[in-house]
Amino acid sequence: MKQVVVKKGEVKVDDVPRPLVGKGNVLVEVAYSVISTGTEIEGMKQSGKSLLRRAIEHPEQVKKLIQIISERGMKKTIAFVESKVGAPQPLGYSCAGVVLQVGEGVEEIKPGDYVACAGAGKANHAEIVLVPKNLVVKVPEGLSLKEAASVALGAIAMQGMRRAAPKLGDIVAVIGLGLLGQLTVQLLKITGCRVIGFDLRRSRVNLAKEMGIDWGCVSSEVDPQKEALHLTEGRGVDITIITAAAPGDDSIVQLATEITRKKGKIVVVGDVGLGFRRSPLYEKEIDVLISTSYGPGRYDELYEEKGLDYPYAYVRWTEKRNMEEYLRLLAEGKLNFSRLVGGIYPVEQAPEAYQTLQEGDERPLAVILDYRIGETDLARKLSTRIETAPGSKVKAGPLKVGVIGAGSFAKAVHLPNLKKLSHLCTIRAVCSATGLHAKETAKEFGATYCATDYREILADAEIDMVIISTRHNLHARMALEAIKAGKAVFLEKPMALNRDELEALVNVLKETKLPFTVGFNRRFSPAAIKAKEIIGNRKNSLMVIYRVNAGYIPLDNWVHGEEGGGRIIGEACHMFDLFNYFVGADVESVDVSAISPATEHISFKDNFVATLKYTDGSVCTLIYTALGAAQLPKEYIEICCDGKTLIIDDFKELRVYGSKAKGWKGSQDKGHLRELEEFAQTVLKGGPWPISLDELVKATEISFIVNERAKKTINE
Repeated sequence: MKQVVVKKGEVKVDDVPRPLVGKGNVLVEVAYSVISTGTEIEGMKQSGKSLLRRAIEHPEQVKKLIQIISERGMKKTIAFVESKVGAPQPLGYSCAGVVLQVGEGVEEIKPGDYVACAGAGKANHAEIVLVPKNLVVKVPEGLSLKEAASVALGAIAMQGMRRAAPKLGDIVAVIGLGLLGQLTVQLLKITGCRVIGFDLRRSRVNLAKEMGIDWGCVSSEVDPQKEALHLTEGRGVDITIITAAAPGDDSIVQLATEITRKKGKIVVVGDVGLGFRRSPLYEKEIDVLISTSYGPGRYDELYEEKGLDYPYAYVRWTEKRNMEEYLRLLAEGKLNFSRLVGGIYPVEQAPEAYQTLQEGDERPLAVILDYRIGETDLARKLSTRIETAPGSKVKAGPLKVGVIGAGSFAKAVHLPNLKKLSHLCTIRAVCSATGLHAKETAKEFGATYCATDYREILADAEIDMVIISTRHNLHARMALEAIKAGKAVFLEKPMALNRDELEALVNVLKETKLPFTVGFNRRFSPAAIKAKEIIGNRKNSLMVIYRVNAGYIPLDNWVHGEEGGGRIIGEACHMFDLFNYFVGADVESVDVSAISPATEHISFKDNFVATLKYTDGSVCTLIYTALGAAQLPKEYIEICCDGKTLIIDDFKELRVYGSKAKGWKGSQDKGHLRELEEFAQTVLKGGPWPISLDELVKATEISFIVNERAKKTINE
């Protein structure tokens, strides 16, 4: 499908695989989308800025960068930042079209419905979009899809009105008569307000007069403060709504305080500087309100991504209900959007469309992209696979690999490691849920093709091995399907989220005996291998203390939910596997204690102590916490036996006390490369798996037990 993207300030139309419909989502064939002069043009400008310019404008990001450097090193950090900055970004956030498919849990919308969609990164300028159900609304009968495509802009203007709460007869000033300003003027007139508009461009003032504004002023030709006082008999306006786009410019909010009456109200809708001066804000006791995009629900993952609606009685106007109301007013002819459109372009001419919005003083307020002009091959649009490097002459290893899940971890670890193992591996395919990301990642790492449907990889007879690095709830199911498809599988941890998943996967593995492993990489680290060598001839049991300074992750993050399974199953399985590796015996008993949190944002799920007693008498204790200081290294291990103490410090160093054995020191190495190399060799040459199935299962089962007992300690 065609999608409009921006890369380093340049707009282009790219071919990418279309998204797959998922739970709570709606797949839409787009007919029209709207490009606005504000948000999107500013996004283009940001995309074209250098790293230095971005650092100057956002010094708070430099601190994060310094932290990443300390964790990953300079070389990896530079590569990481360059990939982020250089990656193409989707454009668009308002469109309309026809429903192709609906996911599980979508009841009020069905295939064939005409709908309007909103949301940055969702309602893109693309032939096919996948949008969560709370950001999709039906188009009223009689309203054209062309007008309905403005739904996001209308909802933004409407939410500004909700925040302002104007009353019949109020005098309201609108600063900035761009697209949002023009819509705001029309909404205010419907409400029965008298409206004063200010803009730097005469053409926009004249257009606002045509739309019914009471007084329109060119800001550069009058003194706005004097004009507002004159028109209000010296009292000032009741409400000032700022719809201008002038990032970092504090003069606009200061003007608003000067023209607003005592006890009045200022509502900030546009992107402007917020450097208010105390006077006259304080003397007038003015209320300042921020309007958040489309309305309540915006930026709330539970509402937007999970489809959880707010009760009608308590949140009358959610973002979806604002979208619906805007379309109703359009359909009834009470609002006029068509008059604000400066042109219609076929999607192939998107770069030219964006250019018109940046050239000249009389540039249009908005333009529309048309997806129905020219070739409309639905089969092409619906393709989930795109060739990225067909017929590549790059020297390739014998093992052809498909990567399913191209998130930040796969891009930072597995894909670069596959490149390092080019004598063994060839990256044939990359699959990601987002077509644009899948294609760019495939191109970056030299894959032959990209896909949004992992079944394209499983059906590819040329692929020998798959790496599955998706969200945790998909691991076991995808691994099982891949094994059934005859592929060797490298599965990122965890192996499964529950016993039923684990049992089903194990049964298939025992039946097929195809090579399989789980990403328990720490046992392959130089520090762990050396430690195992030193304690290999021990005479007595081990005492091991493993402290993980895990770092805080908000409890509404996917890691803690049904997609992640929690940090005990999702990450602590690493630590349990390493315990098993060091001890080499079976676990006899498990004791768990977890904190009883005093506040809702702290959880037992990532603040617990687990002690494992082994049949050989060894005792291993994991202290896992999200309460520690960010400056403290993440992992610290003490191993004691036979008068010796071994310390593994964040996998950067192994120190040995009480023995002449040498330790190890180097750059942080958690064993990812060696683990992948050993598994690739197994796939090519056969032989024992790097980690036996029995060991993989034991570490996973321990995580289930600890998770259950941690919950039990709280319930008791």
